Amino acid sequence: MNKKYIQKNYINLCSKVLGTKIHRFSDQFFGSASRLLKEEQPIFKEGVYDKNGKWMDGWETRRKRIEGNDYVTIKLGLPGKINFAEIDTSYFNGNQPEYASIDACYFEKNKFNWVNILSKRKLNPNYLHGFKTQQNNKVFNFIRLNIYPDGGVARLKLLGNLDVSKLKFPNKKFDLLSILNGSKIVACSDEHFGRAENLLLPFKSKNMGNGWETKRRRGSGYDWVIIKLGKPGLIEKFNIETHYFKGNYPSHCSVQGLYSIKNINISKLINESKNWKFLIKNKNLQPNSSLKINYLIKIMKVLIKIQPIVFLI
Repeated sequence: MNKKYIQKNYINLCSKVLGTKIHRFSDQFFGSASRLLKEEQPIFKEGVYDKNGKWMDGWETRRKRIEGNDYVTIKLGLPGKINFAEIDTSYFNGNQPEYASIDACYFEKNKFNWVNILSKRKLNPNYLHGFKTQQNNKVFNFIRLNIYPDGGVARLKLLGNLDVSKLKFPNKKFDLLSILNGSKIVACSDEHFGRAENLLLPFKSKNMGNGWETKRRRGSGYDWVIIKLGKPGLIEKFNIETHYFKGNYPSHCSVQGLYSIKNINISKLINESKNWKFLIKNKNLQPNSSLKINYLIKIMKVLIKIQPIVFLI
């Protein structure tokens, strides 16, 4: 397997796919708070203005003329533990907040008992900030981003894991790989054109942009992705879809699986994954199609290999 890889191992708890939404805010005069939750990379539109001023791809408040600071409260779609925060000020240059902090709580019985998970930090203009958060052993379902005193933030991501114990699993068959059921990407070899997380989306793809796609391989080897299920399960059927991939689908793929509830170092996990049990081996794939394979086995982790390039929706 490739020596170089992209480590993931966390879910963005601020993703709208999980049902996360804006709860309330102090102000959004120049830019809607909902833009904080967009999955797409921030963009800049030269010379584009709306009724309030320059259009910016993010949440932006007006200049504050009184004491205090601006904030936005976000309701997480599914409760989880937060390990890292990404505060992106892309294209906010001169109008970014000077500082930011984050509070969180588990809202129940009509009470917000806020605790600080990120102390007041300096923000730079036009920059993607990554911060390790505190209280990462606690479960939260609401967060509050505070900015000081005002300004604009393009995106907010909270990286962590869903609290599987609070998820309601159906009694009937369900998709074990769905992000809504706690599954996550552990690592992958490449995602040049399409993010590996797209494999876990709970809805049908709209186009090729909703799939996992790697750069074109010019040497030996294969591309791969490792997925950890939110809950161990008995697999009865694989559904491998190459919808919208017509001239850039993989020629064939393999799937290997492991049942283990141990926490294993990611590097070690990757090295050992080549020895996992084959569930599907060198299966030919077709363009823009759906392949269903029946199989009965209980697993916790999945390794998908594709040759020579790109992949599934």
